[in-house]
Amino acid sequence: MTQSETDIRYMQAALSLARKAEALGEVPIGAIVVWDDGRIVGEGYNARESEKNALLHAEIMAIDAACKALGGWRLHKATLYVTVEPCVMCAGAIVNARIRRVVYGAKDPRFGAMGSLVDVTKIPFNHTPEVDHGVLEEDCEALMKRFFLSLRAKRMKGSAE
Repeated sequence: MTQSETDIRYMQAALSLARKAEALGEVPIGAIVVWDDGRIVGEGYNARESEKNALLHAEIMAIDAACKALGGWRLHKATLYVTVEPCVMCAGAIVNARIRRVVYGAKDPRFGAMGSLVDVTKIPFNHTPEVDHGVLEEDCEALMKRFFLSLRAKRMKGSAE
């Protein structure tokens, strides 16, 4: 996929949010919703651990913020940028919110629902978002790998004591 300057800029913003999640001990995933006029209307990062809520994925947080900012649930003129491929829950929210386009960085072979493990865009729902991936993929993957290596190291250190 050819990476446009616009996609790279917005993915950098999503990566910044992912780093905030990482600083909080959350899986480092960040997401932003961009309206067709270029405004960022929603942003989010994982908060499942800190908020003790399984629903608080980056995409859900960003979609919720966008709906509140725009005063409606139809995000038909929006692009969602997310550092890691959405899971089934988030892919369902994307379809239900009528998001026009999804751009993600790294694939997720364990939970990815937009082409890796499963592909919700192949199900004949009444809405199918356009999906692009691989934008700043190496940066997005590196952030996830670093986080999980650090987490494993902490667990190993804790079990050795």
